[in-house]
Amino acid sequence: MKYLILVYLTLFFSCSADKDLTSFLRTADIPISSALEIKTVHTDSGIVSSLLNSPEMLNFSNANFPYFEFPTNIEVILFDDNNNQTKIVADYAISYSESDLIDLRGNVIVSTHLMDTLITDQLYYDRGEEWLFTNFDFTYLSSDKDIFGKGFDSDKSFEKIQFLSVNGFVSIKD
Repeated sequence: MKYLILVYLTLFFSCSADKDLTSFLRTADIPISSALEIKTVHTDSGIVSSLLNSPEMLNFSNANFPYFEFPTNIEVILFDDNNNQTKIVADYAISYSESDLIDLRGNVIVSTHLMDTLITDQLYYDRGEEWLFTNFDFTYLSSDKDIFGKGFDSDKSFEKIQFLSVNGFVSIKD
């Protein structure tokens, strides 16, 4: 017990007065807040552009490169100009505050209103450009395509898709 008190006293008196809580929190790898059962709505000019749902969110806005972490599942629903939905689910995500990137990881599934589906282990979503991309292996399924490959780029509704390295099955109508 004497040694424990000695350690506490040493730590207490060894901290200089110029170190404040803010600088400590910036270097610490701990969130400044957390929330449960997150449900957010993002609007653009009064029109809903996306919904975000997650059971847990950790706020690391105190970090040198601020971010929000979603450690246990995330669901993002994106709306286009015609109110069509693209749904993204993943096991884990990080949303970087000073950029428009969301890094989605683990069992990432993207489904459009046309039932086109992308499955991969990691996917980035650029909110500003409304663009999805990955360099990981992927599976792309639609009514007439089963495509497997590595590397995928697309807008959020899969209208402008670029497959980087592919193989698979495509139906061709006569």
